[in-house]
Amino acid sequence: MLVVCPHCATLNRVPEERLGDSPVCGQCGQDLLPASPVTLTDASFDRFIAKSELPVLVDFWAEWCGPCKMMAPPFAQAAAQLKGRAVLAKVDTDANPQVSVRNRIRSIPTLALYRHGQEVKRQSGVMPAQELVRWVGV
Repeated sequence: MLVVCPHCATLNRVPEERLGDSPVCGQCGQDLLPASPVTLTDASFDRFIAKSELPVLVDFWAEWCGPCKMMAPPFAQAAAQLKGRAVLAKVDTDANPQVSVRNRIRSIPTLALYRHGQEVKRQSGVMPAQELVRWVGV
């Protein structure tokens, strides 16, 4: 299974049966699959989404958005529950306008699920952690 390091963007090969064992990056030594959401930017988004063989659930949000702030705790809980089965990531739409425009983000919070580099599902609004886990479907 190919996993992109959320810290240095190095591509790492991890045996599928070891995904739950907290693998570390061969380049920088940091956790490849943290139990909390990772931050993606205009610079890191495309490589991370395209190269990751794990599903990636992205929360498009902004600091000023009240519903986005309500979404943050359940999203973090879902990240811990899905560790080793999916990667949860956040994109600040104000700080990363290129990614937001390319992905046609019109309202926030918007959740987009990517598999093998392609968007497969999209949902706007706040969701509880358990519903997020079910929605990802892994």
